[in-house]
Amino acid sequence: MPEAPPEAEPALRVEAVDVTYGRALSALRSVSLTVPHGAVVALLGANGAGKTTLLRAVSGTLRLHRGAVTAGRIRYGTTELDGRDPVTAVRAGVVQVPEGRRVFAGLTVEENLRSGGLGLGRRAPAQVRAARDRVFDLFPRLAERTGQAAGLLSGGEQQMLAIGRALMAAPKLLLLDEPSLGLAPQMVARIADVVKEINSQGTAVLLVEQNAGMALSLADRAHVLEVGEVRLSGAADELARTDAVRRLYLGETADGQGAA
Repeated sequence: MPEAPPEAEPALRVEAVDVTYGRALSALRSVSLTVPHGAVVALLGANGAGKTTLLRAVSGTLRLHRGAVTAGRIRYGTTELDGRDPVTAVRAGVVQVPEGRRVFAGLTVEENLRSGGLGLGRRAPAQVRAARDRVFDLFPRLAERTGQAAGLLSGGEQQMLAIGRALMAAPKLLLLDEPSLGLAPQMVARIADVVKEINSQGTAVLLVEQNAGMALSLADRAHVLEVGEVRLSGAADELARTDAVRRLYLGETADGQGAA
């Protein structure tokens, strides 16, 4: 995977961020993390821990869910992202693939892909073709179904399309929210391979994933969120060896065996 220059600033910097939904529900409390250029960083945690909320805060979609960053700051490079809209994030190079795929079911595969670059404004046809060719290289199955309605695709194909749609914006940082959710093991392995390939091409990834084994195998660093706070952080391979992560997220018992 690409290496950042030794003194490079992190691509993404989240500093002491608080997020509240409505006026009362505190979802994140003083969360800080960085994503270096060219790195894969995993976020682990139980349902409701705040993982999706953090992605929404970074991508500018938080306000669509009646949430707000109430403290701290989020920067991608020199661009301030906290409190900004999704267009600002996309133009800065930050694109989110939401949980549950959320493709436009009534549109074709081709139309879904075209929608992925709309936030960038008018682009040269050659740029659009290059982005689409990249998607089809990663997902040949989509190239075979360009005229098919997205709602008729399998779950795995819809996940491919959701990732491909995000790649049409040529992101520098890809936010992936539960890409393996509801997929068969063979498709999970395929998605993991694609994440590796996307990263090898120079795109950093912030990965939220319930499949902790997959996430830790892909990531350089990882953070564990519990009830809106970062409880553990470190190199992914080191966290994978800790008792807490092995027991809570990898399904191992104290003696190292898989849980029944």
